[in-house]
Amino acid sequence: MRVRLKIFLVGWVILWVSPSWVRIPSPAPKNKSSVLVEFAFHLKREGYKESTILYNVKALKALAKSSDLDDPESVKDAIAIRDVSDNRKEVLVVFYKRYAKWKRLDFHPPRYRRIDKLPFVPLESEIEQLISVFGKKMASYLMLLKDTGVRAGEAWNIKWINLDPNSQTVTIEPEKGSRARQLKITSRTYAMIMSLPRKNDYLFGDTSFKDFSQYFFIKRKQAVEQFNNPRLQKINFKSLRHFKATMEYHKTKDILHVMHILGHKNIRNTLVYTHLVNWSDEAYVCKVAKTVDEARELIESGFEHVTDFDNVILFRKRK
Repeated sequence: MRVRLKIFLVGWVILWVSPSWVRIPSPAPKNKSSVLVEFAFHLKREGYKESTILYNVKALKALAKSSDLDDPESVKDAIAIRDVSDNRKEVLVVFYKRYAKWKRLDFHPPRYRRIDKLPFVPLESEIEQLISVFGKKMASYLMLLKDTGVRAGEAWNIKWINLDPNSQTVTIEPEKGSRARQLKITSRTYAMIMSLPRKNDYLFGDTSFKDFSQYFFIKRKQAVEQFNNPRLQKINFKSLRHFKATMEYHKTKDILHVMHILGHKNIRNTLVYTHLVNWSDEAYVCKVAKTVDEARELIESGFEHVTDFDNVILFRKRK
């Protein structure tokens, strides 16, 4: 009994004097990647779209390389010294604000003022140059964006069931809070899409959108060199949305029509397209139609009627 009591007393003294000797190891901190996976599931439960979740997690992963995500001041320093525009810094603050709220961190967002810039609108001839270097799948995807002006994610999520062969229209399931809509595509685009293999329910979705986008950027660089046109480097998926909106406003002067095509709920987002291009300085491509079918094909391709002359119909379209 005394021996047991002695052992107990010695052990108690050791714990009291130097607890580090017998400290029970605390659980290892979670790997940052696993934390971001949990955060991604949180965003999914909150109803965020997959594209938003992807960009949010990707941005946080980059920030984690130069800061401690659980230390808001460290993150603010990392954002401040990044060699990016204030627009991009504002986006990073929004992304991190979601993470901080989820982790219940005391984060006071810095103020970065977004600088409005007019979007880049390519010439149609430049879009055609770019499309010409791609295979069927990407070419069809780009033609669909050009015809409809939908967002890249909206086009990526189109299913075969959303394609109406009778009216040659596609039904768009909206993203980013926009409106659902049904939009016309040209006979050329419809034929290109119908030539694609049906690997699943989606027109284009048999690969990841990330790989699909990466392929676009690689081939775009090749197109710049092939056509010796550095402006092609500025064309991205969203540029085709800007092109469609600008062309539609130029043809109709109807801002509500453009608003419907783009799926905007706020007309302020549409008004930017009313002053993108100085049309008086633009050159046109002229075409002649001798039959109704030829005229229909030109109209579907974006040509506008100019006049009838000597039993032919003259059309034009901006280069």
